[in-house]
Amino acid sequence: MPPPLTDPINENGEQFSSAFRTLPHNIEAEKSLIGAIFANNKAYEKVSEFLFPEHFVIAQHGVIYDACSKLIEKGQIADPVTLKRYFEQDESLAEIGGPAYLVELAGSVVSIINAGEYGRIIYDLHLKRELIGLGEDVVNRAYGGDVEDEATRQIEAAEQTLYDLATTGNYEGGFQSFRESVVAALNMAEAAHKRDGALAGVTTGLLDVDTMLGGLHPSDLLILAGRPSMGKTALATNIAYNAAYTHHQTGGEQGAVVGFFSLEMSAEQLATRIISEQTQTSSDSIRKGKITTPEFDRLVAISQTLHDMPIFIDDTPALTVSALRTRARRLKRQHNLGLIVVDYLQLISGSSSSRNDGRVQEVSEITRGLKTLAKELEVPVIALSQLSRAVEQREDKRPMLSDLRESGSIEQDADVVMFIFREEYYLERKGASQHENESDDKFFLRQQRNEERLEKVRNIAELIIAKQRHGPVGTVNLQFTGEFTRFSDLETIHQPNY
Repeated sequence: MPPPLTDPINENGEQFSSAFRTLPHNIEAEKSLIGAIFANNKAYEKVSEFLFPEHFVIAQHGVIYDACSKLIEKGQIADPVTLKRYFEQDESLAEIGGPAYLVELAGSVVSIINAGEYGRIIYDLHLKRELIGLGEDVVNRAYGGDVEDEATRQIEAAEQTLYDLATTGNYEGGFQSFRESVVAALNMAEAAHKRDGALAGVTTGLLDVDTMLGGLHPSDLLILAGRPSMGKTALATNIAYNAAYTHHQTGGEQGAVVGFFSLEMSAEQLATRIISEQTQTSSDSIRKGKITTPEFDRLVAISQTLHDMPIFIDDTPALTVSALRTRARRLKRQHNLGLIVVDYLQLISGSSSSRNDGRVQEVSEITRGLKTLAKELEVPVIALSQLSRAVEQREDKRPMLSDLRESGSIEQDADVVMFIFREEYYLERKGASQHENESDDKFFLRQQRNEERLEKVRNIAELIIAKQRHGPVGTVNLQFTGEFTRFSDLETIHQPNY
């Protein structure tokens, strides 16, 4: 059994009981703020964005503040006279003096100019009280005997609550003047000009893709979708490695630290794919051990150079949006995360309430959560997505936006939607068998035409950019080497980075 918690030690080294400690508060600041609002209702505008009734330590002060806000927002005057009728029958206010207390508050004003500062003091003390409550909850939950309530889940829940506490009601946000916006835009333009045509965002390592997208931009949610076996994970893995490699080679000036959430494949399988790509050794041969000793020695030697690549893989299955967000924040704090890859979107779990509302609502919550995460951490987020089977029913199997599963929310929240398509995959499976009532000559001609088309598209993949909020749409052709799960530029196949 763990030892009991000890009471705090004061500055003289003496122990005192926490039972005598009062929660942080400043009643004078609360009274002064309400008095300032009574004196000039414009004082309310200085605190209305971040200060709410529940932030007051004296509940009655919160009630009075709430009444003031309702009157002011209706365009009416809030002062002891107009509020008197609201509180004549209010028994809770009677405990502190009734309507006469309103007059006392009016006399508490020190300075209308300081109203904003009073509000910040009240809000800061509210946060401190919430922190104390959070700490007590963490301790009590850790002492709890629920076997299923694992420590890691408790940590994630505590981090989530702590983050929510830090961001809810943040009074640093709000409008900025157009002058500030123009200056920020000019600074961005200047930075782009100094790069002399270099990327504005994180490189994908694929020249034509970078040209079309301008790199992967901070705060963007990019959806990479395709039918099974098109190479979604392979392309995402290639992009992740290229970004991490560039970051490593440039000392962090370009590229990005990558967080890869693999909800389908294990970390070892992803690592095998990267090794296969970089060593040009068949991933199937690596997995089955069908490599010679010299090949294995070469694989080990090259793998040593991969150890320092800033790629972090989380292969926890069925992650919730909340848990994913918590882990991404932690990686951002610890390693300056610069790119997030999620493989894949449909394997993320929404909250229990969204699951009860149906799959479409759950996916909507997931995509909103990923977009919010991209903006919050100011990093691009690539989320892989499955496509509906409607693709298979068409003659032209190139995907369209309507093929996205639960497409409404995915298409709406995404800044970029890309489809990976390999015609080679379909042609290899077409014309393999002779149709009923098809003559031998027609079957031969059909196979011949199929082979001719197949040769034209062999090892070619199309990356169809169907939506780009801030740029053009179009198609980029890529080289795909299935044996090594490797995507590269079609014109110039890059050599391995070692």
